Amino acid sequence: MLFFSIIIQAQSKKWTLEECVKYAIQNNISIKQAELDSKTAVIDKKGALGNFLPSLNGNASHSWNIGLNQDITTGLLQNKTTQFTSAGANIGIDIYKGLQNQNTLRKANLSIVAAKYQLQKMQEDVALNVANAFLQILFNKENLKVQQEQLGINQKQYSRSEELVNAGSIPRGDLLDIKATVASNNQNVIAAENALLISKLSLAQLLQLKEFENFDIIDDTNVKDENNILAQTPAEIYDKAKDNKIELKIAKTNLEIAEKNVAIAKGAFQPTLQGFYSFSSRVAYSDRVLGVQPNTSNPTSIVGYVQGTNQNVLQNNFSPVLGNALPFWDQFSNNKGQSFGAQLSVPIFNGFSARNNVERSKVSLEKSKLVLEQQDLDLQRNVFTAFTDVKGALNAHESSIVALESRQEAYNYAKEKYAVGLMNSFDFNQSQTLLTNAQSEVLRTKYDYIFKIKILEFYFGIPIIKN
Repeated sequence: MLFFSIIIQAQSKKWTLEECVKYAIQNNISIKQAELDSKTAVIDKKGALGNFLPSLNGNASHSWNIGLNQDITTGLLQNKTTQFTSAGANIGIDIYKGLQNQNTLRKANLSIVAAKYQLQKMQEDVALNVANAFLQILFNKENLKVQQEQLGINQKQYSRSEELVNAGSIPRGDLLDIKATVASNNQNVIAAENALLISKLSLAQLLQLKEFENFDIIDDTNVKDENNILAQTPAEIYDKAKDNKIELKIAKTNLEIAEKNVAIAKGAFQPTLQGFYSFSSRVAYSDRVLGVQPNTSNPTSIVGYVQGTNQNVLQNNFSPVLGNALPFWDQFSNNKGQSFGAQLSVPIFNGFSARNNVERSKVSLEKSKLVLEQQDLDLQRNVFTAFTDVKGALNAHESSIVALESRQEAYNYAKEKYAVGLMNSFDFNQSQTLLTNAQSEVLRTKYDYIFKIKILEFYFGIPIIKN
């Protein structure tokens, strides 16, 4: 029973705007992609740091030479198998590279900042979309209530008209008009129900909810300027937005990245200095394994011996003797070698590639400047437009309330006239339609004002939800 009660409670849960925004930020696919971009920027920084570290590479090889080969003992050509093993290691480090490594690291740090700004922008965009979808549900809910109330009124009016027709107070034609109005109201209710269902589905999908059949939100229809944003002037809101708006921060950071790209490209004109160190050794052996020792009787000759044979060979001051081959590690130690030094590379001509990269980077820099300038102009226009839209939405809402009050009084008067037969059904239905339209207009202007005030607050640096 406890298990099923938990399921029922979860299915009947009603979401607040704050819960919807937080859930969307945690689960939205676009936000997850932006988070992955931030991780990629961090990885790129690790790569930039790695440019300052030495490079270390090892190598090893083993080969078989089968057939006619030079005997490593006698120097004569013989059909035999000879094996060679070699191994080595190389270390290199950039001493100077035209400050490219330093500028690449600075660019990587700026890319991390830009990725964070981009993630924040994505979160803000999702928050605005969620707020808009949330308010759309509230509008559709109240609109459905209006249509249902109107349907109930007309159904009662139809019953009342039947009595008047039976009493002979109104003609039967009026009853048919009322019946048609009830049918039209039924269609309006069905359309309002569908609109509400679709708006719930849209918000559920925006939240990445898998179970959305019973998804619903908490009704909150208060219309008020809680932060008194209209007390600010458009210029004051614009000045505050310049410090807070993410689009400007992204454009400024991209401009700094473009400047670093120019510096990196210019670094290709400068000389590069690299230090290096190399260690290597080798071992050679065959089916005749060589060992060498000096011939004491002839300092210029070498005494060699071949394992596994009794034949004596003398070639080029070699004195053949019998003995055991040199061990593998002894050969490796005797043949080892080292080298180290520094390499200076001075660019002289490279097919204009370095020059073209610099010019290309400068073009990108100019484009980034224009983007920043355009973002500033767009922000100024958007702030002043948003301020004007809020004032217009507020005036429209206040006017719609006055119009609704007038339509309600006109409907009440028409209802009294119709009840005593002083008004026909057509004029009465017109009065009802005008009342319904006035009620819908109040709802529309109310939620239009709420959303636009949220946008203006957003420009002023007030978040959709408080962290």
